[in-house]
Amino acid sequence: MKNNLTHSLALLLFFYALIFSQCTYAQDKPDAHFQKMMANSFRTEGIANIDRIAQDETQRFCSNPQSSNNEQYQKRVEGIQQLNMANIPAPKDGRYIGDWQKGEVIAQSGRGSTWTDNQQTVNGGGCYNCHQIDRKEIAYGNLGPSLWNYGKLRGYSQEIVIYTWKKIFNPKAFNACSAMPRFGHFKLLTQEQLQDLMALLLDPRSPVNQ
Repeated sequence: MKNNLTHSLALLLFFYALIFSQCTYAQDKPDAHFQKMMANSFRTEGIANIDRIAQDETQRFCSNPQSSNNEQYQKRVEGIQQLNMANIPAPKDGRYIGDWQKGEVIAQSGRGSTWTDNQQTVNGGGCYNCHQIDRKEIAYGNLGPSLWNYGKLRGYSQEIVIYTWKKIFNPKAFNACSAMPRFGHFKLLTQEQLQDLMALLLDPRSPVNQ
């Protein structure tokens, strides 16, 4: 009886693994029905254009169910990160640090880029949704690490400044499937706004570093 039960359980696990692997394999391939459903489920409304549902190479890669233990997957991760890193420009004016007070406003704001906004609406970063930044702010998310004392803990070297710029501009250069928005890559924030966020984190006078 015990042997029969063990055999039945083994068969059940085998078929479950087989079905799961087939589902995963099917999802790895573009599904025409799914693509059609997506296209028919969205529409352009205001400044929110239908082209937003079109994924670039990085997004397509991160949307596919894949095993992180797979060697080919790891190589693909490295390639995706290198692709994103190669497209991060330095500030056109050579200036990395802006105004930390403006940076705090940007970090607090979650406005912009929705169908109810217009071209004149100033986008915010919504940084407090995921991070603790200024310790005086009691409302913040914890999806990302705390940024309190960011510069004070890491220092203000040029290496840290450039790293931080790249991380804000396009975090997928460091983590292929990071949940953090690609603020610079998709032009969600302007160069000046990015500089102001940099100041919030790296200006010694910023309350973040007190």
